[in-house]
Amino acid sequence: QVELVESGGGSVQAGGSLRLSCAASGYTSTYYSMAWFRQAPGREREGVAAIDNDRITKYAESVKGRFTISKDNAKNTLYLEMNNLKPDDTAVYYCAAATIEIPWVGPFTGGKYNYWGQGTQVTVSS
Repeated sequence: QVELVESGGGSVQAGGSLRLSCAASGYTSTYYSMAWFRQAPGREREGVAAIDNDRITKYAESVKGRFTISKDNAKNTLYLEMNNLKPDDTAVYYCAAATIEIPWVGPFTGGKYNYWGQGTQVTVSS
C-alpha cells in the first residue's frame, strides 16, 4: 500500500520561504507523475506544481518563478521549495502520486493521481 506523508508546513511572514517534503513508501517502481496541490478555505483544490518520470516540470502561473518542485528517487521523496511566499499561498498543501499512466489527463487534474497525502498547512501572514 502506497503511503505519502507530507511535512515542512508552518507559519511564515510574507516574503519568507518554506520547503515541503513528501515521503513516499510502499511502492518500489518509479511514479509516472507526482505533484503538489493546495486547497484554501472556501476555494477549490488547485494544482501547484507537477513533475513527471522524465523530470519535466509544470507550474501554476501564480507560483512560477517562486516555487520549485523536485524529487529524489533514491530517497523516495518529493519536494516543493517555496520562496517569496504571499498571503494568497495560504492553504493546505497535498502531495499526489500516480502509479498508473494516464497521459491524456493534465498534470493538474486530480484524477490523474491515485494516491494522496494527508496534507500540511502553510500559513503566510502579511
